Amino acid sequence: MKVTDLLKNMKFGDKDPHAEPLHVDTQGRAILFTLKPDQTIREHNAPSSPFFVVVLKGQGVFTGGDGIEHTCGSNTLLVFDAGEQHTIRVVEELIFVGFLHGAPLAQK
Repeated sequence: MKVTDLLKNMKFGDKDPHAEPLHVDTQGRAILFTLKPDQTIREHNAPSSPFFVVVLKGQGVFTGGDGIEHTCGSNTLLVFDAGEQHTIRVVEELIFVGFLHGAPLAQK
């Protein structure tokens, strides 16, 4: 079993959001995202996996493929379908974990 304290020793990018892989193998990925106020993650998608987001701290505006903005904070689960375009804009310091299925190039 692997145990990780998600809110310990966090790193933030000065200009851009920071993404820290917590676990990567051929079965899936868990990535810790840390963003400062006014940072954004531009429109993109995960073409071969749904993208599950669990907000741990802060608040952000998440926009999915339907173009509707949702302001979400701590204890929120968001589910983006595989290939669904999405963007994220930070309102207040935002920390979330993203989960994806598979990592084709990962070593076991």
